[in-house]
Amino acid sequence: MSLQGKVCIVTGGGSGIGEVTVKRFASEGATVIIADVNEQGAQRVVHEILRHNGSASVMSVRTDVSDDREVRSLVTEVISQYGHIDVLFNNAATILPKALEEVSEHEWTRVIDINLKSVYLMIKYTIPYLRVTRGSIVNMASLNGLVGQKQNAVYAATKGGIIAMTKALAIDYAPEGVRVNCICPAGVMTPLLEKWTMEQADPEEVRTSLNEMHALGRPARAEEISDAVVFLASQSSQFITGVALPVDGGASLGY
Repeated sequence: MSLQGKVCIVTGGGSGIGEVTVKRFASEGATVIIADVNEQGAQRVVHEILRHNGSASVMSVRTDVSDDREVRSLVTEVISQYGHIDVLFNNAATILPKALEEVSEHEWTRVIDINLKSVYLMIKYTIPYLRVTRGSIVNMASLNGLVGQKQNAVYAATKGGIIAMTKALAIDYAPEGVRVNCICPAGVMTPLLEKWTMEQADPEEVRTSLNEMHALGRPARAEEISDAVVFLASQSSQFITGVALPVDGGASLGY
């Protein structure tokens, strides 16, 4: 088990990629703390894991990861319960697919706070403990942060910011043995993407387009993204830091 005995925090672990990664972390022997504003979703994930494996160590803490006070409270609770932190997976995010001129100031601030400010806060309050364990930080970025995407400028801005922050922090924390990397998926068939697809005028045309944009012929499964997260969180990647890893099925290729 590649994460045996490790204490791992996963933000946005109550659904989608976060949920799949929480379950994968637990199967790899980790103690997992789900930090999610969706308390019901997070508790459902905890119950599913414990129903499958009663000896697993997993808990949820309702947390608005864009709120300084709540993040500090989360970290205090984790340290009180477990005494150390080994892995931080910053996964919580939201999307806002619309033209920039249609974005209100409130919408802009909300997306920036959830996607980017949360990464700042989570690292700010966990880094003292990650230094002690020489731990690993994995941030969820996006292919959008590398190549952009039409009608999605605010989301792309946050993911580009995460990539830049990842590289800067990898330099800052490398002398203390803390590795910082990020994942850059393209399309991932999560419930959120499935819901968005069904809301479009021609869902089948959208599915075809999603398949064609990936050289491998389809969007990723959430499990395939979690494989990359586990790799970067574990000692299997012990000499890798500052990497923005595309897990995109070849979507970034072409002319």
